[in-house]
Amino acid sequence: MNKPINANQLETLKFDNRFIEQLPADPITENYRRQVSGACYSMVNTRKASNPRLVSYSPEMAQILEIPESVCESTLFADIFTGNQLIPGMAPFAMCYGGHQFGSWAGQLGDGRAINLGEIINSHNQRWILQLKGAGPTPYSRNADGLAVLRSSIREYLCSEAMYHLGIPTTRALSLTLTGDLVERDMFYDGNPKDEPGAVVCRVSPSWIRFGSFEIFASRKEIELLKKLVDYCIVTDFPQLGDPKKDTYLQWFAEVSRRTAEMVIHWMRVGFVHGVMNTDNMSILGLTIDYGPYGWIEDYDPGWTPNTTDAQGRRYCFANQPHIAQWNLVQLANAIYPIINDREALGEALDKYRLTFQEGWVACMAEKMGLVKFEPDTDDALANDLLEILTLVETDMTIFFRKLADFNFTNSADETVFSSDFFSEAYYQPEKRDEAYEKRMSAWLKKYGDRLAQDGLEPDKKKKRMNKVNPKYVLRNYLAQLAIDKAEEGDFSMVNELLDLVRYPYDEQPQMEKYAAKRPDWAKNRPGCSMLSCSS
Repeated sequence: MNKPINANQLETLKFDNRFIEQLPADPITENYRRQVSGACYSMVNTRKASNPRLVSYSPEMAQILEIPESVCESTLFADIFTGNQLIPGMAPFAMCYGGHQFGSWAGQLGDGRAINLGEIINSHNQRWILQLKGAGPTPYSRNADGLAVLRSSIREYLCSEAMYHLGIPTTRALSLTLTGDLVERDMFYDGNPKDEPGAVVCRVSPSWIRFGSFEIFASRKEIELLKKLVDYCIVTDFPQLGDPKKDTYLQWFAEVSRRTAEMVIHWMRVGFVHGVMNTDNMSILGLTIDYGPYGWIEDYDPGWTPNTTDAQGRRYCFANQPHIAQWNLVQLANAIYPIINDREALGEALDKYRLTFQEGWVACMAEKMGLVKFEPDTDDALANDLLEILTLVETDMTIFFRKLADFNFTNSADETVFSSDFFSEAYYQPEKRDEAYEKRMSAWLKKYGDRLAQDGLEPDKKKKRMNKVNPKYVLRNYLAQLAIDKAEEGDFSMVNELLDLVRYPYDEQPQMEKYAAKRPDWAKNRPGCSMLSCSS
């Protein structure tokens, strides 16, 4: 990697920096921490790294951006996507936004350690904004240094691509680089900081506008600027809605609500927990954004949160995600109210979230259970009873649903068919399956078998349907941590091995079978493998 190459091989990239051309800039050009008013962004410079080095890149994302493989493996690529060099068309800037954090208004937040390099239009007329996370401070960095460390950067890089291949709306990642510099971090906020390897992730998205992007202008009563940003967002990212006006604003909000609901349904489908669903971490496009202390449900616990900061209130736990998404949409509705002035109409548009989630969730559960379609008279109880059973004994959600696809009811008269032993791989503490549990599980499996018989779907067809929505491989926290452990010793092989793994999460990968196993005992309480802090 890091081969020399000529810069003209990137001259084919077409930049169209519409955000900074059409929206007002911060008139102050000095890069110091401050409140920025009357502006959507500030122009900034990236911090020069001492020794940029490529760790990994996403071939799929590079292909979408139409960057040749030879360029991705070059020294120039590492320099550009660590922040050491610009090419013509790049114009680095940081965005201004606010947000509600853990339910309270936090005021101005902004891109504190994210710097947008520019907007690329590819040959398919797709807009992609390149953003470096960890490339230096901005006016929005508050008391932080604007940098990132290798461990959090590996997690973000891998998860961005893992979510995409799971079929979940998400921002993407192009590359992961080392800076060659050390960054001081207090991982546990316990007064014991240490130096860690610095790193930069190049994140990619059609837009980085968040709910908080509108909240900041509403909070400051900068209504003209609020309207300008809404109009820009509609014209750029929602052109199918037509020219901006009151009816368009309502259609836009309804569409944002719909996309948000669909995103959260996907999270729940695979057991993903975002961990920090603040309004500044909610994409206006309904994309999963800002991968901090995320995690996957392993033993099925609806109250689990991966975020140590959320350990007491569990506001952002797995089960709360649908409610929190709706709460966040209410804050967005409050923010755009001054340009609509119709509370009832906004409420009707918000209903799109509730209706989409209700319909989508039952359809999702039907797919997860291999049913042809959801029949409310029977399937509400069937699904709810299963989810309750999963909480009774520590049961790995991913493994359980994958095994359920293999469960056939060839002899419904044989009660031995309904033993929980079939799911033994999914139990963390199989000895806790007492008589009451076995009786309840057996009864559920019998009802499930009867319900499948109504559909009359052949076992192989049922299995194929289920395996399309129930992944075999997810980016479990302990896997990411193992890759981090190796990377911090200079071995990046597991980062790339996991990147290969998550490209095909629904496929059988015999050579990767060890990564489909449930979390090992040693990882249950180990830092980085269970809960994480918001520290980078």
